Amino acid sequence: MKNVNRLLLALHWFVGIGALGGGLAAITNPTNPMGMPAEVLRNSPFHDFLIPGIILFVVIGLGNLLGALMFRFRSKYQGYISSVFSWALVIWIVVQCIMLLNINILHVIFFAIGLVQAALSAVLLFEQRLFPANIVLNLYDRLKKPRSV
Repeated sequence: MKNVNRLLLALHWFVGIGALGGGLAAITNPTNPMGMPAEVLRNSPFHDFLIPGIILFVVIGLGNLLGALMFRFRSKYQGYISSVFSWALVIWIVVQCIMLLNINILHVIFFAIGLVQAALSAVLLFEQRLFPANIVLNLYDRLKKPRSV
């Protein structure tokens, strides 16, 4: 369990810090953040990267840092928070690929990281027998018990 916590903590820090940097770049230079021209957004509802940058900074960046802090404070809810922000990353990547009509290696890597975070979050929820894992585990326990006739 210690390895699950360490890996999830490291992934939260990695994603959070990266998203803060990318989001800040998009906020401070919305027409050409880190060399990405705003023309790539022609199939999206955005004219520049300001709104996507704010979302990236706040939801993905600060959200993953919050997930990392939950491990520091040993919160009972760290599995939930990790799960929410891992799925936020997965959704962010899928929507980004749809809007850009493009998939590159970074999309694949961060999509995979989001799925790994989600799986590790599920492990935490199962370990602590928290919802929805408690329902699955209780059902499994009932099915495992021999029936009396």
